[in-house]
Amino acid sequence: MTRSIRDWLWVVVFAILITFSVPWFLWGSSTVVAGLPVWLWWHVGWMGVASVVFALFARTGWDRLMGVDAEAGFGTPRRGGDP
Repeated sequence: MTRSIRDWLWVVVFAILITFSVPWFLWGSSTVVAGLPVWLWWHVGWMGVASVVFALFARTGWDRLMGVDAEAGFGTPRRGGDP
């Protein structure tokens, strides 16, 4: 199976999401914003970014990268198996 440039871009985007999901650069920071540590705000914002990215992926790349036939309808696998 060959991958398109768009598929590889999704792989890179998810690798970046995983890499920065842990705010390693904020370790040891005692900065507080609005009563909460800044690393907690990082997680709140990052989960928002991850949600938007996953929503875009679900609309544009799910069929190719998850093995679902877009023309067959929702929940229908491309090869064998139960729907």
